[in-house]
Amino acid sequence: MTRLVRGADGRMWTVRSQVQWRNPAADADFEHDVSGGAGPGVLMLSLVVVMSVVLVAWTPADVVVPAWLVVALVLVFLFFPVRWVVRRPWVVAAESKKTEELPPERWVGTVRGFLTVRDEVRNVARKIEMYSLPDLDGPLQPVD
Repeated sequence: MTRLVRGADGRMWTVRSQVQWRNPAADADFEHDVSGGAGPGVLMLSLVVVMSVVLVAWTPADVVVPAWLVVALVLVFLFFPVRWVVRRPWVVAAESKKTEELPPERWVGTVRGFLTVRDEVRNVARKIEMYSLPDLDGPLQPVD
């Protein structure tokens, strides 16, 4: 998402957001942030698929499985992957161009969730239009 906004002082700001597919490692969490990579997730997904295929293959032909049960099982299996995708962190950045009177500025912050990031981009754009700067109490902070 990218949005151009004119500040109250006349400067043009670019407010953009971009999804992060990996969680950023914070300095305080560096020693404890040990990840096994994608291997454990792929292994667990393959085990679930193999067990589902075995369950379907061993089911006798006389058994009638209701459609609502199949839909319920699909929803249960998709809950955590969908939640993972929806709750990804997004980087929100607001950048201004250099003018004759003012130097360029860059504000960056992290917001979690797709709907939350849409609201935050709208709030940042409104604050820039009204006050020429993003809100200091919001998730964006100035970067040198």
